[in-house]
Amino acid sequence: MNKSESKYFNTAVKMDMALISLLKKKSFEYITIKELCDTAGVNRSTFYLHYETIGDLLTETTSFLIDRFVSYFDIDSTNFVRNIPQCEPSELNFISDKYLSPYLTYIKENKEVFSTALNNGKSLGFEKVYNRMFEHIFNPILEKFNYPASVRKYVIMYYLNGVTAFVSEWLKDNCEKSVSDISHIIKDCIFGLDGSIKTPFSK
Repeated sequence: MNKSESKYFNTAVKMDMALISLLKKKSFEYITIKELCDTAGVNRSTFYLHYETIGDLLTETTSFLIDRFVSYFDIDSTNFVRNIPQCEPSELNFISDKYLSPYLTYIKENKEVFSTALNNGKSLGFEKVYNRMFEHIFNPILEKFNYPASVRKYVIMYYLNGVTAFVSEWLKDNCEKSVSDISHIIKDCIFGLDGSIKTPFSK
């Protein structure tokens, strides 16, 4: 990355974090360019050098959040999606340390950012992100477990909402319990204390 690219990247990160900071206090519709510039410590002309509208910044911030989240996982997301049809069901167990540990570590290390994103999912366009994930990841996985197409959305929402509820409680406690402890609790609830309960994502 050359000096110019580095400067552009640093400014973009400042703007992304400024938007996240303001979203903790108010709805996206009420955030102004002046507030964004003041929070990021840049002038108005710098904002317009990077973006045409606040909506452009919102789109970039969503990508920024997703990229940071994905960086915690030791997987090539493109190849993972491509290889789902060839994977053994045991390789597609998301309720496992392989996936829970990086997910929970991200949350613990980015508590405020994650909470803000969770509370502003609609503004950040996460519904569209979820729809893409359902189409390209969750739906193909549930198909491999022989779930009828008509029930797959219910099955995946059971898992996602359950894990989100765990995380919400963990955040209320300022993530005092360790990543390992929370991972164990989630697995115990889904698989049973002895691991005997079989689910779509069983080991």
